[in-house]
Amino acid sequence: MSVLTSWAARFRLRQYVKASLWIVPLFGLVLGVLLAELALTADGADWLPGGWHYSATTASGVLSAIVGAMVALLGFVVTIGVLVVQQATGTLSPRYMRLWYRDRLQKAVLATFTGTFAFAFSLLRRVETDSVPDLGVTLAGMAVAVSLVLLLIYLNRFTHNLRPVAIAELVTRMGEAVFTSGAAALHGDGTVPSDGPVMRLRSGRGGSIQAFNVAGLVAEAARHDCVFVVTRLIGDSVPPGTVLIEVHGGTSQPDPDRVTGLVALGAERTIEQDPAFALRILVDIAVRALSPAVNDPTTAVQVINYIESFLHMIGSTRLPGRYVLADRHERARLVLPGRDWENFLQLAVCEIREYGGSSMQICRRLHAMLEGLLDTLPPSQHDAVRTEISLLRESIDREFTDPARRAIAQQPDHQGIGGKYPS
Repeated sequence: MSVLTSWAARFRLRQYVKASLWIVPLFGLVLGVLLAELALTADGADWLPGGWHYSATTASGVLSAIVGAMVALLGFVVTIGVLVVQQATGTLSPRYMRLWYRDRLQKAVLATFTGTFAFAFSLLRRVETDSVPDLGVTLAGMAVAVSLVLLLIYLNRFTHNLRPVAIAELVTRMGEAVFTSGAAALHGDGTVPSDGPVMRLRSGRGGSIQAFNVAGLVAEAARHDCVFVVTRLIGDSVPPGTVLIEVHGGTSQPDPDRVTGLVALGAERTIEQDPAFALRILVDIAVRALSPAVNDPTTAVQVINYIESFLHMIGSTRLPGRYVLADRHERARLVLPGRDWENFLQLAVCEIREYGGSSMQICRRLHAMLEGLLDTLPPSQHDAVRTEISLLRESIDREFTDPARRAIAQQPDHQGIGGKYPS
């Protein structure tokens, strides 16, 4: 199979397009030129109202001003983008940038600006003393009005949605959506092959595992009447030559390139099939807020609120630790490793507990979160939660040597400090 036509290559291309900030504006640029030509064609019909007629001087002045304004606004939006990068890498999480690049409104704003620029510039070239594109000048003015409205909406989103709590809400929604869709897609239990693998398929390149083509792997295994056992988790970083898939049984040997082409590797993790990546971003934001340079435990508490919501959803779902997927004849074809409840819980709690162990507010909020999980989750999940409560208490005992302060830090509190845990 050609590398250029593999599923993994197409997946990486889609990821590049989603994160690109130039492809949609480029389409806007081309569309602006095409619309200018259509406006010039329509302008030949003598049906415009009398108020839509302009002199050559007025048309040139208006179009020149629009061209200059669009260039300035593009520079302004780029400046905002640089500020977002600086803030995200300094006080939030660099991992969040992978999600911010996908913002559709930002791409729509850039495409509108470039389209209006191309539209006005194309018309400006056609202005002559005895020939003025009256319809085009009017439409250019309308395009400027639309651009300004989009800019105001974009600024509103920029000023309100760049707060840590707003980002935490966005990341949580995305993570919950990915987890829900993944849990619905990965279903089925079957017998895992007990015999040793007859073939090991290795990665030709290194990188982070971004996604599996589950349907493609099941179909390929059914084609060769074998079972594929995936050896690595989504999000794992693998060097070249790593065993990605073990082949058990089979009437024929699958093509290694064809099978490994169903596993997408990239430079970094992506959220498409990795809900733990969303949890990773939330923890990063909380830990940044707890650093001595920032020292903002209240922001960390706000992020814990969303982590708690995420954990309640995850803990209410059966997590077998591995998934055995069958074909349409109910024969096991694919074994995928998965994260269990303990893995998600440790990811959510361990680093916040370690970096925020000296903060009374964080200790009280974590305690309330863990007690809440015990109250709502099924008994099968309780052992892992009790382990985290025990580790939290040990951390409090180490950090708070004074009995009075230790007693305060051990009180569960949903607000960190200021609330009251129901007795």
